Amino acid sequence: MIKYPFYFLYRIWYYVLVLVPIVVFFPFIFATILSEKTYPLFFKIARTWAKIILIGMGFNYKISGSDVFEGGKSYVLVANHTSMADIMLMLVLVKNHPFVFVGKKELAQIPIFGFIYKRVCILVDRSSNKSRFQVFERAQNRIQQGLSICIFPEGGVPEEHIVLDEFKDGAFRIAIEHQLPIVPIVFFDNKKRFPFTFFSGSPGKMRAKILPIIATQGKTQEAKNELKQQVREMIAIELENDLL
Repeated sequence: MIKYPFYFLYRIWYYVLVLVPIVVFFPFIFATILSEKTYPLFFKIARTWAKIILIGMGFNYKISGSDVFEGGKSYVLVANHTSMADIMLMLVLVKNHPFVFVGKKELAQIPIFGFIYKRVCILVDRSSNKSRFQVFERAQNRIQQGLSICIFPEGGVPEEHIVLDEFKDGAFRIAIEHQLPIVPIVFFDNKKRFPFTFFSGSPGKMRAKILPIIATQGKTQEAKNELKQQVREMIAIELENDLL
């Protein structure tokens, strides 16, 4: 019972850190989301926003692995999804290489944040086949602009006891369709630091690791399932070894 007031205030502080910078920077944010051409400028603001939240929450983030991002090249970024802080850590992790998230449309209903979210992300209604198909069209448009695509392939946040859920096909279909390299990324501590369970979380270390990229050049959609399992196994091994 002593911890509950701390957890409550810690959660409220998170939402303050999320919303206050958006309000302060809103004129600049609004100017950079009016056109897709100014998205790289928005991306820089988004990275600053993410750093404010991570530092303000007391998350000592550390990123390991090789910096694989080449200028002028697009990638498909995939990572395990365990926390609301995953978005912020992903933004900090990828430097000078703008990407767009593919995310669920429900987040567009959040006041203020949702206004920006639906203009800079590719939204998907997972209950609609038509919406899932439109994701590929919108992703193609973004890739042609030189951007990368970030998808959490579990399709949502798994239950607390699940270390890594099964992967959906979307990220791998896009990667093969456009012959884009896949960058697997592992978030080790996000579930412990800031899970979706309300009365939980604490400051501390937040580690991420960029794994070796996987080429898709020459692959066809017939290789989709094999590719999906390969990436999942890479991430799963890292998570399992970290538990030892």
